[in-house]
This record gives sequence, structure tokens and C-alpha cells, in this order.
Amino acid sequence: MKNYAEPLENLIRQLSGLPGIGGKSAQRLAFHILSMDKERVDALAGSIKEAKEKMKYCPCCGNLTDKDICDICADETRDKKVICVVESPRDVYAMERIREYHGTYHVLHGAISPVQGIGPEDINIKSLLERLREGEAEEVILATNPNIEGEATAVYIARLIKPAGIKATRIAHGIPVGGDLEYADEVTLLKAMEGRRDL
Repeated sequence: MKNYAEPLENLIRQLSGLPGIGGKSAQRLAFHILSMDKERVDALAGSIKEAKEKMKYCPCCGNLTDKDICDICADETRDKKVICVVESPRDVYAMERIREYHGTYHVLHGAISPVQGIGPEDINIKSLLERLREGEAEEVILATNPNIEGEATAVYIARLIKPAGIKATRIAHGIPVGGDLEYADEVTLLKAMEGRRDL
């Protein structure tokens, strides 16, 4: 069978470069996009472009926002004495789903992984330490993923902040080891928050 036309082949190639999208899924998506009317395709392309141009990282916590400071950091009702440290902005949204956590966040944008050449200086730890020095935090909840990299990152941060007298806790492992926060349901996340422990 003849190869796809170049524009279709390029669309499939671009879609298959997205996480979780294999060759077959990319083909299905590409053919679906081609079957959409032009207005919907323009709206889809426009929303991708707009999100890429307007979204940025909050200078305080590192979460994604389209404002000067994210809504969570700007919310005066949030408990500034508690900071929940997560690996990615997706994890913030996962934690917010439980609707029981009312503190603030700090997004690391990764985890320490010597195998992948990612050290402490490659993730957002320095700004966390600056924030702790300048702020009023009394507890840091380490909610990194329960895998080798997440555990190493949590232990590393706990060792850095303990001398300052700030309490370091780790979320309980209601979340399966090797899992990601974004895929956990609300009940599991709530139990993990309730069962957090000292490090």
C-alpha cells in the first residue's frame, strides 16, 4: 500500500510524539481531525497556540498560570504555613481534586534521577529553599511520586529543610509504588494526605 500523503504523514508523526499516543492512536486521531469541519480544526489549533503562548510558570510556586501569580498563591484564604511539594503542575490539579487540602504548593518540575542525569540543581529546589527562608511555612508535605526518583527527592529535600526547624512530612503510600499522582482517585489521594508521616 502506498504511503500516506506528506501532510497526513506529518500530522501522524507529530501526534505520535505526544506522551501516551502510539502509532495506531496517532493514525486514528489524524483521520478524525481530517474529518472535522474547518471551524473545529481552527479552534483546536488556536487553543493549542493560545495555551502555549499565554501559559507560564508562577514565580512563587512554579505552577502553570496565565496570570502574574497563580490563583492558589493569590488566594488569601490558603494556609501559607503548609507547602505541598509536587513534581509537576498535573500533580497540583490532582491534589486539588480532593478538596480537603487548603495549603499552598511548590512544583519541582521533575525529580532527582542520577540515571537520567537529573540532579538537585536541575529541578526547582533552590526557589523552594528561598521561599522557606522568606516565608512563614511550618510544614512541608513531600508529595513526590512513590517511586525511586520521588523517594530520593523527598529524602533529599527533607534533609535540607530539617535544620531550619521546618517539619517535613511525606504523604502515605495509599498511592501504589511506581504510580503517578495524576492517575490516583480522590479517595486514595485523601487517605495519602491524612496518613502522611515525618521524614
